[in-house]
Amino acid sequence: MAETSFDTRCEIIANLWIEYRDEGDFKDFVSYNDLGLPLAFLVDEKLVTPADKAVAMINETFILFLAALGIEEDTGFESLDDLLMG
Repeated sequence: MAETSFDTRCEIIANLWIEYRDEGDFKDFVSYNDLGLPLAFLVDEKLVTPADKAVAMINETFILFLAALGIEEDTGFESLDDLLMG
């Protein structure tokens, strides 16, 4: 199975940031990824075009999110619900 596309990674991370940034369970994750999360939101909303460094930062944030959830492999997720509902 293919990995999650970059556009979907941005959508997932943007939704996480918008919906859960104030949740206690995600406090440390949001604090550590204070650039990657809002950057993914800006890309998802088509407000910015990401440079290579921004793409790398968003991809790293996504991989860290998978790790925080205990997911070892990106098997091609389609939404934040896919990840949170397991």
